Amino acid sequence: MSNKFHIYCKYLLVSGLASTVISCSNTRFLKEGQMLYTGAKVKIENDTISKKEKKDLQSALEANLTPKPNSTFLGMRPKLYFYNIAKEPKKDKGFNYWLKYKVGEKPVLLGDVDREFNKDIIENYSENKGYFNARASYDTVSKNKKAQVIYTVRPGSRYLIDGVKFQKDSTLVNQEIQSFSNRTLLKNGKPFDLDVIKAERERIDTRLKERGFYYFHPDNIIVQADSTVSKNHKVELNVKLKDNTPNLATQQFSIDKVVVFPNYNIQDVKDGKYSIPMNKDSLSKYAFDDIYVIDPQHKFKPKIFDRALYFKQGDLYNRSNHNLTLNRLISLGVFKFVKNEFVVSDSLSHKFDAYYLLTPRQIQSLRLEALGRTNSANYAGSELNLNWTHRNFFRGAEQFKAAIYGAFDFQMGGAQDANNIFRAGTNVQLSIPRIVAPFRFHSSSEFVPRTNITLGYEFQNRTKYYTLNNFTGSFGYLWKENARKEHELKVIDITLVSPANVTEEYKAKSDGNPAMKRVVDKQLIFGPTYSFTYTNTMLPKTNTVYYKGTLDLAGNITGLVTGADVKKDKEKKIFGIPFSQYVKIENDFRFYHKLTEKSSLATRFIGGIAYPYGNSEFIPFSKQFFSGGSNSIRAFRARTLGPGSFDPRTIPEGSYFDQSGDVKLELNAEYRANLYKFLNAAIFVDAGNIWLLHDDDKRPGAKFSKDFLNEIAVGAGVGLRLDFSILILRLDLAMPLRVTYYQKGDRWAFDKINFGDSSWRKDNLVLNIAIGYPF
Repeated sequence: MSNKFHIYCKYLLVSGLASTVISCSNTRFLKEGQMLYTGAKVKIENDTISKKEKKDLQSALEANLTPKPNSTFLGMRPKLYFYNIAKEPKKDKGFNYWLKYKVGEKPVLLGDVDREFNKDIIENYSENKGYFNARASYDTVSKNKKAQVIYTVRPGSRYLIDGVKFQKDSTLVNQEIQSFSNRTLLKNGKPFDLDVIKAERERIDTRLKERGFYYFHPDNIIVQADSTVSKNHKVELNVKLKDNTPNLATQQFSIDKVVVFPNYNIQDVKDGKYSIPMNKDSLSKYAFDDIYVIDPQHKFKPKIFDRALYFKQGDLYNRSNHNLTLNRLISLGVFKFVKNEFVVSDSLSHKFDAYYLLTPRQIQSLRLEALGRTNSANYAGSELNLNWTHRNFFRGAEQFKAAIYGAFDFQMGGAQDANNIFRAGTNVQLSIPRIVAPFRFHSSSEFVPRTNITLGYEFQNRTKYYTLNNFTGSFGYLWKENARKEHELKVIDITLVSPANVTEEYKAKSDGNPAMKRVVDKQLIFGPTYSFTYTNTMLPKTNTVYYKGTLDLAGNITGLVTGADVKKDKEKKIFGIPFSQYVKIENDFRFYHKLTEKSSLATRFIGGIAYPYGNSEFIPFSKQFFSGGSNSIRAFRARTLGPGSFDPRTIPEGSYFDQSGDVKLELNAEYRANLYKFLNAAIFVDAGNIWLLHDDDKRPGAKFSKDFLNEIAVGAGVGLRLDFSILILRLDLAMPLRVTYYQKGDRWAFDKINFGDSSWRKDNLVLNIAIGYPF
């Protein structure tokens, strides 16, 4: 018997019927009398409702039935099969435990199904949807140790709403309800639906919370349905306050005192060292514009709470200002916990005090970071960072950050005379939680707007070649309309690049090569920059997007005022340095589609252009676009791709430099899946390139033209991502599929792939090691 069984299954496998193999393999593990539950089906017998109503009701009923059968894939139950073949583990760990309980799935048997319970669910759900006379029955169909339960529903006619009445009384809360009853969700002619009734109760509660009824609750509303006064399956609804509604819920409250404790500590409460002052006299010395700030040590300026709190004495309570205040206190960035309490101070006048109990974060922190790194340009090295943060620098929740760093990178492999890079620098940033400007800026957002001031200096030494001194500074504003929209405007963004110690070797290699010469030109870049970011990726949605657009305007007003025009020999200088004049636009759009709980598809498009004019013939090297590397097209090493169809193999040995461009197009797609706990995998495809706006004799084929689609590079690969919560370590292995500098008609590289050739692997397999996702 057993031998015949296996022979039969083998025959089916050869025939291609793999699903039958899994099925028979699973049922043979069942004990005598057990049957595998394969699911439920709902049949609706009713000729009075439409096909759409039948379909919607059937789908909803089947979704509510329990339990769910074992998951299937192409008709098979692979998870159940893994559960069955795995041995029972002796411990809650190891391979068998992982295979049986993490990969596998315990069988769902017919004995696990409570059919009477499901019958009650069907009748109750149908009634809640307006089918008041619904009746259900069930039957079980079994074959070959598998069973399915079929539920038959006779819902009858669906009851429709035929009148909505908001019952009146003399209470203040009822008068408020009457004032917005015309916006009710309960509409004549619509089906009776318990979910809509619940939503109407929530709507009433939300509106009342905006009008001072702090203690009101949706359960204080009752909706009575009467089907006896109408005929033809109609129902009248009566919306009213419950008779036992608490008195507090019917009263409209206003704010008496606003009291802030900016040094609240839960441990002081436990030790009995803390109490909330209840009388105005004890608070008088802490008064500030109708706000009482209990801060004996004067750690915080009271003015910051005046800007953050949206409640003032005498204001009518409303939920919007309640939530807005809490969110603004959190966004100050100086408080770890924010707690709010309302305490009735005058029950006759219906007033309460608003208390804000704020637990500060650690005000100062010092962090030392030592990093080892490698990148796709064959550079390896280390970096040391020392960061100091003060979160209340001038006692106004100003965040001051200072950092010093040093880094050393050396090139592994490649040309023997490849140079190493040493960098050292410092930067400081002051972030003020308000707009510092000669005009008044009012923000009703839950996020506090900020004024940011930065200064930085970096010393960069490229051994054998040159030394660069980079000075940076900016002043600007950052504000968010809401959780999705963010604006950043840098009123002035300055970069000064001053070269030093340019070696004769570099001069010789750059002779006749304008692109290499521009790397060591003195550069003065200043002007405003603006960026807008929109994202809803924080929402639990199937489809989410991210967009960031950046506009960089350098030297525009100065060039206009001075009449600068380098093409007419009217180049203008400041402190003996020609200033840069250009317009640069860059767009970064990302789309994320959630396939399952453990898998998703991520895509990104980048499009940018930088156009020099007036006082500049070329875009400064530091502001141009680059392609290739761990966050770009991963099949090509960092800054080695492009521009256009330019062939880097024509560059003399030892004269290689980073490739840059004025135009950038890039498209990335990545399938991501969770394999096991912290281990994630990805399959990706990257495409794109950079181009120049002008011809370059030293780089033929680099100019952007109508033939740009034929100059798109393509790469693909696989990756592993180790998600350790505190960081994500990413390893991506990629190879080129389309190489732009190959001859036209021969740029696809599929016929050149040869994994068995070590020389091919060395030249074409690129390992990218990075922190975080590429997009």
